[in-house]
Amino acid sequence: MEGPGAGTATSDNDNNEEATSGRREGHVDLVQLPSNSLRVGQVLTFSLRDAAGHLLFAAGHPLPDTPQVRELLARGPWVQAHETREYQRALAHKLDTMMLQGASLSALANAKAEYKPTRPMPLPAATGPAHTAIWADLQWHAQQVLRDPHRPDFLLRLAQLLDTVLSRLTQQPDASLAMLVHDAGQEPLQYSARHALLSLVLAEMTTRQLGWSEGRRRTLGLAALTMNLDSAAQQDQHALRPEALAQAQREQLAGHGDRAAATLQGIGVDDEAWLAAVRLHHDAGPGPLAGRADGELMARLLRRIDVYGARLSPRRNRRALSAAQAARAVYLDELQQPDEAGAALIKAIGLYPPGSLVRLANGEEGMVLKRGHSASEPLVAALIGRSGSPLTVPVLRDTRLPAQAISASLAPHEVRLRVHMDAMLKLY
Repeated sequence: MEGPGAGTATSDNDNNEEATSGRREGHVDLVQLPSNSLRVGQVLTFSLRDAAGHLLFAAGHPLPDTPQVRELLARGPWVQAHETREYQRALAHKLDTMMLQGASLSALANAKAEYKPTRPMPLPAATGPAHTAIWADLQWHAQQVLRDPHRPDFLLRLAQLLDTVLSRLTQQPDASLAMLVHDAGQEPLQYSARHALLSLVLAEMTTRQLGWSEGRRRTLGLAALTMNLDSAAQQDQHALRPEALAQAQREQLAGHGDRAAATLQGIGVDDEAWLAAVRLHHDAGPGPLAGRADGELMARLLRRIDVYGARLSPRRNRRALSAAQAARAVYLDELQQPDEAGAALIKAIGLYPPGSLVRLANGEEGMVLKRGHSASEPLVAALIGRSGSPLTVPVLRDTRLPAQAISASLAPHEVRLRVHMDAMLKLY
């Protein structure tokens, strides 16, 4: 991390004391599953841990049939409370009820399920950093794949890109989201590739929240990668223009969903839901998700994801918005009513997603590391102290505590600090 006064004598003793107390206070809640509630061969929808919080098996992988695994299942493994199906069902039910009652975004963000974990446990030690180089390579890979849809092996390369990104996301969901959200708010270079990767990850996390099957999630993921297929070069150029788009340029971009769908169909894509999601991702209007054809339903979700990601990204002629501002843009629909698709996205990633920047009630500023039990209570790493000087080391803050609660969502230009993500990812 670099910034005014970083590593100088301006970091006083109370910062070091705060670092110690922050690590002591940081914790997650673990819940022990009933014995034999899982079976060997089952594909996990949450990670399994031991009683100390150490990761045993990551979500998305099947449980192998070994004596050790059978002993673990008989004993009852531990899971993070917010990953359990019971908690997610309770929270989703409460949020859905609030939406039907026209609740405000702030009320939705602060909602909690009526569910109590067994006991708090210390924050588990990091099992190893995710490397920024991996995501830089994926971004380069995405740019190379998407720039040439007429290559004979395009669909194969596209599927490989999708599988690689989803594998990385399954291994480290919060760290992956943090990388992409942070990266989106930086320089507007290679905008289309960055936006495609972020849209894919947001689509996957939202549809997991909604309980979609793997096949339907995959279709929407392919649509997220290819929705701007024929306009990527133009969008990259426009992101670097110092002035707003002229009317002629807007007209040139209009209908890019139709052109992308036509290109996909021309190279052999015959999945109607994929094609419809791409074609309609700017045209699927507001209203309930129920009752829509699958392609239109996917298009509506993709539209809100597209808007959210665009708000997080800067252009030469405008700055990136804060995560809360981006959330407000998708929580209310075109008629200024609570939007079901936008709310599903916010439920999945939180009002302050990993990688976004915040100010705390105690005056500190930092980056969100992990999603929390509610949309407005994530785990935060404080980076700048109350005095405005960078802390010597990041300090974990539990935003459920009043003194460490989030008081504001910050845009990248509002934080006078360059964040080194390699250092941040070591905290996972």
